[in-house]
Amino acid sequence: MRTGQISRKTAETAIEVTVDLDGTGAYDVSTGIGFLDHMVEQFSRHSLIDVTLEVDGDLHIDQHHTTEDSALALGQALAQALGDKAGIGRYGTAYSPMDETLARVALDISGRPYLVWKAGFTQEKLGEWDTELIEHWFHSVAQTAGITLHCELIYGQNNHHICEALYKGFARAMRQAVERDPRKGDAVPSTKGQLGG
Repeated sequence: MRTGQISRKTAETAIEVTVDLDGTGAYDVSTGIGFLDHMVEQFSRHSLIDVTLEVDGDLHIDQHHTTEDSALALGQALAQALGDKAGIGRYGTAYSPMDETLARVALDISGRPYLVWKAGFTQEKLGEWDTELIEHWFHSVAQTAGITLHCELIYGQNNHHICEALYKGFARAMRQAVERDPRKGDAVPSTKGQLGG
């Protein structure tokens, strides 16, 4: 079973997250931020990674801690579920169209976290979620999951479509990267014999 479970509690947030890489895209997400819930649900549905995520955060201050800490915990759960990464595809790429918007996401589950972000928003909020936190969410997941992640908005105007295209692209790329390749057996997909470092 390629599953991960993380409990994370600080003075700012209390988080419980579980993932199943071999799921069906089932989700149960409650962060207290409606648009963030919607995006994590999109990630789960389109990656086929089952996700449960429950967050009790200090939203009376702002959304930063809830966004960052939930992404860090999700990344940790993904890394735990991947284990030594034996037999995985490792790389994933997806073009994600949504109406007038087209996004491209490419990633490598390399063990070397890095984010290249070439996207932006023309409004400060989506629902009640601060759009400046979206890049930070992707950075935080990449950091703890050990992913080299490139997210690019090729074109688009509607901010909702831009955000959703990026999350769906990330999901589809992750689905490709975490799937086992039967030709690889239990081999770690690296000539070094391990990923990371």
